[in-house]
Amino acid sequence: MSTSGGAYCRVLGPARVMIDGAGAPQELMWRKHLALLVYLARSPRRARTREHLLGLLWSDRDERQARHSLSEALGVLRRALGDAAVRADVDQVGLEAGVVALDTDRFVERYERGDWAGAASLVEGTFLEGLSVPEAGEFENWLAAERTEWCARGVEAIVRHAESRLAEGDVATAVHEARRALAIDRTAEAAARTAMRALALMGDRAAALRVADELVRTLGGELGAAPAKETVALAERIREARVGRRLAAAIPSAPPRSPLVGRAPQLAALAAAWERARAGRGQVVIVEGEPGEGVSRLLEEFVGRVRLEHATVATARAVPADRKVSWSALAGLLAGGFAEAPGLTGAPPAALARLREIAAGRDGIVTDLSMPDAVSAGVRAAAEERPVLLVLDDAQWIDLETLAALPGLARDTARRPVLIALGVALGAPEGTRFDELRARFGRDLEGVAVRVGCLDEAALRALVAWALPHYGSEDAERLLRRVEHDTARIPLLVVAMLEAVADGLRLAPATPVWPSPTRTLLDSLPNELSPAVIGSVCQQFGRLTPPAQRVLGAAAALAERTDSTSLARAAGLDPAVVEQALDLLEWERWLLADARGYVFAAPILRRILLQEMITPGQARRYRANPAT
Repeated sequence: MSTSGGAYCRVLGPARVMIDGAGAPQELMWRKHLALLVYLARSPRRARTREHLLGLLWSDRDERQARHSLSEALGVLRRALGDAAVRADVDQVGLEAGVVALDTDRFVERYERGDWAGAASLVEGTFLEGLSVPEAGEFENWLAAERTEWCARGVEAIVRHAESRLAEGDVATAVHEARRALAIDRTAEAAARTAMRALALMGDRAAALRVADELVRTLGGELGAAPAKETVALAERIREARVGRRLAAAIPSAPPRSPLVGRAPQLAALAAAWERARAGRGQVVIVEGEPGEGVSRLLEEFVGRVRLEHATVATARAVPADRKVSWSALAGLLAGGFAEAPGLTGAPPAALARLREIAAGRDGIVTDLSMPDAVSAGVRAAAEERPVLLVLDDAQWIDLETLAALPGLARDTARRPVLIALGVALGAPEGTRFDELRARFGRDLEGVAVRVGCLDEAALRALVAWALPHYGSEDAERLLRRVEHDTARIPLLVVAMLEAVADGLRLAPATPVWPSPTRTLLDSLPNELSPAVIGSVCQQFGRLTPPAQRVLGAAAALAERTDSTSLARAAGLDPAVVEQALDLLEWERWLLADARGYVFAAPILRRILLQEMITPGQARRYRANPAT
């Protein structure tokens, strides 16, 4: 081969060499020939002295044999790369510039510009994985140093890529990438923590804790070390983490939960607000969207992330009846975690007394301290111990007293690590109550409004691929258009329809596009929905276990919010069976929960069940049972 060619060497993993797009000759891949090629390509100015190379690779031979072996190796390089590719004189040997490209060079370019996905894609394992030249001690020392350096950099790039995917809601990719990093370095604590967080957010708390246990064994066995305090604290928070009222553990018999797609900007906005709050700049965030567009889902994802940090988290969900009960939203926050805030006991006694009265459903204490001042004092005291996140979902239904206290609370905690997040349904007349609060952002309050909306086409495609991975491109495109037609891209309905199709639902011929120009999911009646959507919801109901069907039927027949005791009586089931059913119903997002009970994820689901799946007689019997 007399003309020079271009070679590309992948060394971040098992070695692969391509020359002009084709595989390298077998003789080039022999151990010492490959070692010489990569070593020269990684050397300053891509050159070394002959004496240095002889000592590096052929120190086990006498000088004459060593020089002969080096000459043979250079001949192999010339035949593979071209005569002009290798320069050699009496003293030095080197490679011409541009002849050999290494993936390490591409990695560095991407790494330095923060292209973590691009850098991570180049890492397939340890440096020159599997290559060993035991008779060449100096080369082995160099190889060990290179492996240490590139292992650290490669694992960091993969972990940063995993963290970026996690921040955008792509939990499955984050788990995959974090585990890939751990396969390269089993002692990488940053990778283990990322995997633990992602698995916990996926709902698989047991798997997250297995990662922690494996890390403890590996660090102890290989390094004689213990995990960092940060890792230990994360494992403890995962053990204690809750979703709604229930432990965050995957339900073995349940299907995987749908991924969060199309919400990366909104998650990023929430994360940025939380970072500002943690820095001592109190924040108010209003998350708003039409019913079914995913306000609760977004808040759930955000809360799940914050729960894995050193923070106090309190959540509550309002229902229409709460508007008539003074301080009901505050009572919900107290029951939803704030009453247990570690620093709360540092509040003045009068403030604690008033808060205890509200938590007990009373407000009869007469003190000089007003309730808004008591709330502010309690939150400030809690924030002295840990950052505080207060979340009120379906906040359009909160009572007037709590609503009136929110601006003052935000002002009083403006220099504290406090974030107040409000989930608000657009379209409800009560939602306009937050216009005044929103108007104060940038004036006397620091805050942001985060709008969720219908899914874009990329998000729809991602959900189609998730639900029906075996579909070809034509079938997937046809289904995407039909889903778009029938669901108006509303996430709740999109997921229900795709899961039903994956379970075997056969779609009837298309009907006029939904919704009508004057209707939204908030005020649509079930018979105004697409038959395909109604059929999807009914099929998903039919897939539930019989106890879960009875519990969900009871929830539909009873009040806006109901507790597990009432559900057990209404359904006529053992409380333990009801608890298992509630796990499943919350996992599949039929029901949402806070410390005070359960509500439907969307009112339209309840209305469909009452119209299509639960007879009036069944509903009457469910309602009668709690009173017996």
